[in-house]
Amino acid sequence: MRVTHRFLKGREGEIAVTAETLDDLWHLKYIIEKGDMVFALTKRKADSASDKLRPEKVEKVKVRLGIRVEELEFHKFANRLRIHGPIEQGMDTGSYHTLNVEIGTNISIVKEHWKNDQFQRIQDAEEAGKRPKVVLVAVEEGDADIGFVRHYGIEIYSHIRQSSGKRETGLRNVFFSEIVEQLRHAVPEDASIVIAGPGFTKEDFLKYFHDVEPDMASKALTEDTSMIGMSGFQEVLRRGAVDRIMQESRIARESSLMEDLIKEISMDGKAAYGFADVKNALGYGAVETLLIADETLREGREKGENIDKLLMEVEKAQGKVVVFSTTFEPGEKLHKLGGIAALLRFKVKG
Repeated sequence: MRVTHRFLKGREGEIAVTAETLDDLWHLKYIIEKGDMVFALTKRKADSASDKLRPEKVEKVKVRLGIRVEELEFHKFANRLRIHGPIEQGMDTGSYHTLNVEIGTNISIVKEHWKNDQFQRIQDAEEAGKRPKVVLVAVEEGDADIGFVRHYGIEIYSHIRQSSGKRETGLRNVFFSEIVEQLRHAVPEDASIVIAGPGFTKEDFLKYFHDVEPDMASKALTEDTSMIGMSGFQEVLRRGAVDRIMQESRIARESSLMEDLIKEISMDGKAAYGFADVKNALGYGAVETLLIADETLREGREKGENIDKLLMEVEKAQGKVVVFSTTFEPGEKLHKLGGIAALLRFKVKG
């Protein structure tokens, strides 16, 4: 994400950003709230509905509109964020319009009160844009999966299967060549690659990879996992390979924090989950790291719950706040625990 303009007085004002990746669109879903004003260039019919008798198609023109946000939808597979609401500035004021925000779109977001986690999200997205991207390849004999590391989780790109003759050298090379061909299409120039899986197939593939694509293979490393698929990708994150590449991967951090939380809960140790228990722990000044699901945060704000007061209390007590993605497994687990939990400085009574 690239910030192109800031005009703030305290916490009120405008920030303009350009979405540079699919991850940025996901971040914007949680930065923009109902009631915000969003400005963007968009297409609208040049003439209003007053001339309906004309059979010819009405031409659309590019205009800059400001809409008051009522609905947001993140369409991951269409690579766009849809923002819907009434037009308050620009042509056809009062009519409803949908802004389709795609990669490369510049938008201005105007808020009466910017929140800490929203500032942090913009900063994280800016920093992430400067880091190398990561592609995961999980491979075993005859089967391989390719996945992209996104801020919101791991996206499966493709599955490659060899139907027969796994041990035969010629067919094995055909299998490897299919993986390489997919990587040629999938991997950006500045991306790093983690090749993972059980046994020695990953090492054999890496040798083949170096022979046919030495430049791309020079940015690859291997990691042992017990299986392939999404479970194998999760193992890669837990072992820290992504962190070693990306310095501080959001989803790897979430995986680690969730493991710590589950461990403390199983030991009846320094953890709290659910709003009541977290508020109780906060009252003792015990919250070291607050974990909250993005959907829980969004829903709480939409319902008018005083959830931001709780976050501010954590920060005032020198605690950290981490917002989890519910499209990734740790965030799903957190959502099932009530959407909010905390790792504590010391154990407190319930």
